[in-house]
Amino acid sequence: MTFENAASCWKAILSDAFGNRELLSVIEKFARENTAPAKIVFGTSGWRGEIGTDFTFNNVRIVTSAIIQMLKGDFPAVMHAMGVSGIKDIKKRGIIVGHDNRFLGRDFAMEVISLLQQEGIRTWYAGEAVTPEFSAGIEMLNAACSINLTPSHNPANYGGFKFNPSDGGPAGSEITSKIEKFANVMMDEALVLPSPKPPQIEHADLTELYIRYITARKTLDLQKIKDFVNREDCIICIDNVHGATRGRIQRIIGKSDNIIYQRTEDDYLFGGVAPEPSDKNMAGIEKVLKESSARFKLGVILDPDGDRIRHTDGTMKIPMNYFGAMALHFLHVHKGFSGIAVKSVGTSNLVNAVAKKLGIPLRETQVGFKNFRPYLISKAREKALVCFEESDGISGYNHTLEKDALFGILLALEMMAVTGKNLSAYLRDIMEEFGYYYPDRSGIELDRNLSGEPLLKKLSVLREKYKVGSTVDINGLQRTIKEVITVDGIKLVFDDGSWLMIRPSGTEPKVRFYIEARTEEGKKAVFTAAEKITREVLKDE
Repeated sequence: MTFENAASCWKAILSDAFGNRELLSVIEKFARENTAPAKIVFGTSGWRGEIGTDFTFNNVRIVTSAIIQMLKGDFPAVMHAMGVSGIKDIKKRGIIVGHDNRFLGRDFAMEVISLLQQEGIRTWYAGEAVTPEFSAGIEMLNAACSINLTPSHNPANYGGFKFNPSDGGPAGSEITSKIEKFANVMMDEALVLPSPKPPQIEHADLTELYIRYITARKTLDLQKIKDFVNREDCIICIDNVHGATRGRIQRIIGKSDNIIYQRTEDDYLFGGVAPEPSDKNMAGIEKVLKESSARFKLGVILDPDGDRIRHTDGTMKIPMNYFGAMALHFLHVHKGFSGIAVKSVGTSNLVNAVAKKLGIPLRETQVGFKNFRPYLISKAREKALVCFEESDGISGYNHTLEKDALFGILLALEMMAVTGKNLSAYLRDIMEEFGYYYPDRSGIELDRNLSGEPLLKKLSVLREKYKVGSTVDINGLQRTIKEVITVDGIKLVFDDGSWLMIRPSGTEPKVRFYIEARTEEGKKAVFTAAEKITREVLKDE
């Protein structure tokens, strides 16, 4: 088989992940030899691209060179955002470099390390590691920053490039805009950078540093968790989906016959599935739990770089919309911590109800975990008890500035140990006290010409049309708008606690709907209202 480009080769590979995996050697050839430039954009979680198409060795060298150019420039705003005094400080404190376990991950990392070392910058090689470990490792090593080569939960054909400054959180726009600027200038010049000489390797064991980090922070009681797993009648099933999270929980709480690990083998193609914490991917976990007679049951599925998680106890799937509210309740009521609740604007209002009744302040942010930084930094004026987003990301009190699936596992285990209940029973107790909420999300695709500014302009009419006190027809009932939130799109909260949110995609011709009804049956009506409202303002003037 011959291929004109990497994209066509990937199409063949992904059409038959088991029969065509030998074509990865063709992808490697494209990745090493393709010098075509790419547009570099750092989204909410780094730069991502298809391996061999735009995520190539030359383009990774260019992005790394752009970072070096930024660091050597000693720009005051960048240095302040990074938490360093200048390039001398960076060279001394060093940069952690690692990767998830995707195709060519180590090879890309070696190129990055070599380029940094050529500039006299100290480097630590983390090897295969997960996103929260980088965040904790930066602090434990007092490193200047980290580079993590991962596209998170994207499909197997993607590579990615995350940059974290010295506080361990996702890089802000002060940093990423500079990287983009320098990288795209080099791309416009069609630079071809030679492969550097092999680096000298100084290893960093990020899992060991993570264990020391969470032990010192004391948000989690590791001994209580270990005792629960080893002494109680329980079964824990962890699906790693062939990702870099494999082996982490064994090292943190030790080996146990009560823990079953799924999909831990090397597989660059993730068994032909999208490696994300989806309901569809949880079938293997649920089968194990349903076949067990254990009193306590917990199943979790993680994405490849360990920053997303979804829970189940075999009786009920627990999405982050619910687990985030449970985490707030647990950390405040059972652990006695004080602080505020923080969530992205598209998440369930169950946490709002819990926070209101318990007298806990609540903040809603734009979509993107980096927006939680002000509430997670050590010197935060308003310190978060929990920060979470509906897309399966969570961090908590005195913990990392990155979303952390390992934290999500350990916190769930401690919940079970302390409450003596499975997650679904604990959730039912919370809903009985604070109310029942049923969130969901959907959206519509638009003409390709209607995206970006034209779409934003049309949707801006919603802010004028829908005000507090006006009504919206939902399945024949006139619901009064009690609150309008506009931090990201527009969110209309109704008098019964249900709500809908309309938000344009930042990169695609799509409008996304986030909704919440007070009954399972009521979700369809709220979705219908959201789509009707959207289509009315999108009509041609």
